[in-house]
Amino acid sequence: MIVSLEEAVSTIRDGDLITISGISFHRNPMAFIYSLIKRSDIRLSFVDREPGFGLEILLKHHMLRQVRAPMVTLEWLGIPPYFRKAVENGEIDYLEDTCGAFIAGIRAGSHGIPFMPVKGVLGSDLVKLHEERGSWKRINDPFTNKEILLVRAIEPDIAIIHVHKADEEGNSEILGPLYEDIYKAKAAKKVIITAEEIVPRSYFRGKRPSINGEFVTYVVHTPRGAEPTSMFGIYDVDWERVLDEIDLT
Repeated sequence: MIVSLEEAVSTIRDGDLITISGISFHRNPMAFIYSLIKRSDIRLSFVDREPGFGLEILLKHHMLRQVRAPMVTLEWLGIPPYFRKAVENGEIDYLEDTCGAFIAGIRAGSHGIPFMPVKGVLGSDLVKLHEERGSWKRINDPFTNKEILLVRAIEPDIAIIHVHKADEEGNSEILGPLYEDIYKAKAAKKVIITAEEIVPRSYFRGKRPSINGEFVTYVVHTPRGAEPTSMFGIYDVDWERVLDEIDLT
């Protein structure tokens, strides 16, 4: 269903766990985020593998209660200043993750299973932390009796994913790196697609979409909707605007 940006944003509820598309400076759903930060009636939880600019804007405007992520980065610009301030001042509840464990959790969510086993995290101090939160659990492998770690399925309430093209049913095409966005779309309870271009349904005849419309709740037409982050094949990062918005000028 095609809706306006305002209509899509209005469906976000206080306390929702959200995830967004892309990484660091690339293919973040910024048009949606800029509309979301106008709301003063909600605070949210956030989960992602390698967030950057989009997360930083949400933190700048005090939209979040909790953040779970293994790697929060502005690449060569260093640790995001609003993220660092929020963690150091106790303004958010930050749960550190690992990339492998996050991917295991979001894969489990996308497959509709309750957990996914991983091995490489064992021995880390993060195990105790996550066991206290109920997100990881150590067990003995029933086949070998050796210790293994289970990562509980990550199932966001909302995934907001910016794509190159989408039709009215939500079938979507992403060009360039997909990151974990396909898993996010399948794992989330609700998916909001923001699209550079709306195409007719016939566009996907004989072509497999990156994200199938059966997982999508709403579609929003948002040309240049990732700016100032990049959109593969269309526009690059607007570095001047990025630096200005995170007060690094």
